[in-house]
Amino acid sequence: MKASDLFIKALEAEGIEYIFGIPGEENLDFLNSLKDSSIRLILTRHEQAAGFMAATYGRLTGKAGVCLSTLGPGATNLVTAAAYAQLGAMPMLMITGQKPIKASKQGQFQIVDVVDMMRPLTKFTHQLSSAHNIPARVREAIRTAEDERPGAVHLELPEDIAYEETDSQVIARSRFDIPHATDHSVAAAVEMIESAKHPLMLIGAGANRKRFSASRGVFVKKTGIPFFSTQMGKGVVDERNPLFLGNATLSSNDYLHRAIEKTDLIINVGHDVVEKPPFFMEQGGFKVIHVNYVTATIDPVYYPQQGVIGDIASSMERLTARITPQQSWDFSRFMEVKAHLDRHLLEGAKDERFPVYPQRLVADVRKVMPDDGIIALDNGVYKIWFARNYKAYGPNTVLLDNALATMGAGLPSAMAAKIVHPGRRVMAICGDGGFMMNSQEMETAVRLGLDLVVLILKDDAYGMIKWKQANMGFDDFGLDYGNPDFVQYANSYGAIGHSLESAESLIPLIEECFNTAGVHLIEVPVDYSDNDRILNSDIKEQSQRI
Repeated sequence: MKASDLFIKALEAEGIEYIFGIPGEENLDFLNSLKDSSIRLILTRHEQAAGFMAATYGRLTGKAGVCLSTLGPGATNLVTAAAYAQLGAMPMLMITGQKPIKASKQGQFQIVDVVDMMRPLTKFTHQLSSAHNIPARVREAIRTAEDERPGAVHLELPEDIAYEETDSQVIARSRFDIPHATDHSVAAAVEMIESAKHPLMLIGAGANRKRFSASRGVFVKKTGIPFFSTQMGKGVVDERNPLFLGNATLSSNDYLHRAIEKTDLIINVGHDVVEKPPFFMEQGGFKVIHVNYVTATIDPVYYPQQGVIGDIASSMERLTARITPQQSWDFSRFMEVKAHLDRHLLEGAKDERFPVYPQRLVADVRKVMPDDGIIALDNGVYKIWFARNYKAYGPNTVLLDNALATMGAGLPSAMAAKIVHPGRRVMAICGDGGFMMNSQEMETAVRLGLDLVVLILKDDAYGMIKWKQANMGFDDFGLDYGNPDFVQYANSYGAIGHSLESAESLIPLIEECFNTAGVHLIEVPVDYSDNDRILNSDIKEQSQRI
């Protein structure tokens, strides 16, 4: 068969459902082979958005999402998405086209060494130079993308290889199990936990995988050990749990750090090096147990004393089975801090000012989202507010990026979430800056017939950098811009635009949008004037009094 037909059959054998992207002339054989396959092409308006959608599909399913581009500028447009998937541990396969490699007739026109370009951004990158190798290369790429730690992989399919004839056969998807931790390491960890006086559990990004969700919360329920999470660990254990202390959103001086200072042992489940640990390990301070798929990378601020290395779900199940809750454990200080933090997080939740106060915005969004509702956050200062104030009730119900922390991913991620979970409420929450980086995908969302709500938080500036600028004592300079009329902008795509007129009308307006089919955009003027005071000086002063 033709090589491009074989490529598609290899992807079908991997269970690939969608390919997100923009084909070019170098992909036309591949596109023609895709036409009659079971895989659905999701045509986007920018390759970066296609990559964000593929990565989010991988994040939600545990299976590699696939995106497609042509050579040259199409491939370079995937670079940010590659870094997004790689740093965020989201399994994704990028397929790019290339000019003929055996008899090029166009010199260096549009030629970029895409394979080398992708090398520092991926787990695996390869140019297909023979049709016969396609089955093995596809199987290896998908395996590598999905294997712990998940990430981005890349295959380049040159135009002349795509139409070669081959008699190679598809390689069936292989089955494998992640190795389990040794009995010795589990026993050593149990002894450390039982011997501690003030143990505390931290849940990180690595625990927020589909395979771990079934066993979430059991350890906490049996032991009664309080827990907190990183931003990308939100929702692994239901944050309504009375033992949930909070989210480690700020690097220092938050209420949560007062609890961390009093622990003598942190059970660190799923720590990922892309998210800096919200503590500094000092000689003679508390100890750390590293529960993860892979051993810890040692650096000056992270050098755990004990590792439990293997499948996280299995490790937590075995720790739960072997551990005996101790009467000597004392969590009183943790719960004291929690009480102060809970009161602090309620401040401003009913504030009626307009433009909307961030705390009020977060509280109202939480009220309209069901337990399984998904919010997809772009990157901006509102991410800080949602990470701290919005309680996640389940894994991957808060999609945020605290790894690459790129702008522009919020809308595409929400679209992918709605494709994966069509029956659930999905909301994109974007700043006006981040939204405009991929706003063209509103047309894609409308064309796909998605029922989606998009909140645009409008402050006419790069608010996150303004917050940092104020905190560093610099003058307000260089970060303000103008915006389109977002209501008319949404309507021009065939979406339905709305403008919020008061704080109290936010909940009824969001409900109206969710109860009406189609893509809805709500322009929400937001008041960030207290960001520096609340998130910097006030928190530092108030938390140190505890």
